[in-house]
Amino acid sequence: MAGITTPLTFTVRRRAPELIVPAKPTPRELKPLSDIDDQEGLRLQSQEVLVYHGNPKMRNKNPASVIREALAKLLVFYYPFAGRLKEGPAGKLMVDCSGEGVLFIEAEADVMLDQFGDALRPPFPCIEELLYDVPDSDGILDSPLLLIQVTRLRCGGFIFAIRLNHTMSDATGLVQFLSGLGEVARGATSPSTLPVWQRVLLCSSDGQSKTIFTRREYGQVVDTKGAIIPLDDMVHTSLFFTATDISALRRLIPKHLQSCSTFQVLTACIWRCRTIALQPDPEEVMPMIWPVNARKMLNPPLPVGYYGNVLAFVAAISTTQDLCNKPFAYALELVMKVKSDVNIRSVSDLMSLKRPLQFTAIRAFAISDLTRVGLDEVDFGWGKPTYAGVPKGGISIVRGVTSFYLPYRNNKGESGIVMPIALPSGSMDRFVKEIDNLLAQGKIDEALVEHSLPALSKL
Repeated sequence: MAGITTPLTFTVRRRAPELIVPAKPTPRELKPLSDIDDQEGLRLQSQEVLVYHGNPKMRNKNPASVIREALAKLLVFYYPFAGRLKEGPAGKLMVDCSGEGVLFIEAEADVMLDQFGDALRPPFPCIEELLYDVPDSDGILDSPLLLIQVTRLRCGGFIFAIRLNHTMSDATGLVQFLSGLGEVARGATSPSTLPVWQRVLLCSSDGQSKTIFTRREYGQVVDTKGAIIPLDDMVHTSLFFTATDISALRRLIPKHLQSCSTFQVLTACIWRCRTIALQPDPEEVMPMIWPVNARKMLNPPLPVGYYGNVLAFVAAISTTQDLCNKPFAYALELVMKVKSDVNIRSVSDLMSLKRPLQFTAIRAFAISDLTRVGLDEVDFGWGKPTYAGVPKGGISIVRGVTSFYLPYRNNKGESGIVMPIALPSGSMDRFVKEIDNLLAQGKIDEALVEHSLPALSKL
């Protein structure tokens, strides 16, 4: 595992923000969001950054111009993105497909990609300059639903940064949109996967019986001791886990838990070490939350091209004293016991009856697995991105306390998982130390096993 501390500063020169509207007239209509889109916890802005090297074949092309033109064409198909969110009766969100457009910024920076070094992973340097927060543009209602900035670099590469109103799409839906943008930028007349709205498919119907059930992930936790995380004093870093690191963690697992996935073993590790680092009260309940992509669980399935949110949240829960004092296997077993076969339609019913409702956030920590979502495959004509993912931890889902798993290849060519995280400064040092200690323990166990293996007899 390796952290990152490399500082880097540079200057970004931006043109005035502009609104990109659909290239052709589009329907003017009101489109209600689904009850899954409408979760209180998704009423926020998410951010993604994609970094591209220069391509000799595209030397005479301006990436900002190429993407700007493709965006106008793609919005003909994805015209709800050019509208504005409104709030209807009982807080129900809907899109006014007004065609007002999405925000677009062209910029250039006096920096080359090789100057980033290991900084080409979160926390991304100067993200406020690479994704400029246009004043009065970040509201959930009556604001642009997308903001895109394309920043050209001195080496011929560029950085594509996007801000998305999360109520419109989850990561899978966003990748579908960006993949279509890449296809049009490369010359296609339409995206290969045509977008499908049909948010009614995940809306509760009063005419049908509701399979309502209680989910602790969406319950309210009484905050008896005040917030643990001081969100105004956060330190950002990222940790890189190689296959060797994951193997070291697996050596600490008893035989009956060996069927665990990489997600489960890494999440248990992060949950336990973070709790130890924060030093909360021993009786405090520390929820570990993660979103589940429920697309494959629906029968009948959603139509191909559906780009709304299809997320439900599940949680493992433990007290501080149990997480800190019991073996690593205890946290892993709790994570493995969580059922991921969520009934998304029942969650939709729950949202419709109890709006507004925010899933448990007091003392909670959330991790979203983006290793297989496909963001690193988006190609605007310059090839695949060198980095694709969030600019830093602590944004989206549970505000201030969210991390992500992202695919990553370091400068040595090693593939693995990078995880951005935000913690108070004192807690961050303890967190990294706990992770290092756990990994070292697993590697010591490996050495002991290898030392005890009998030598092979010579023939």
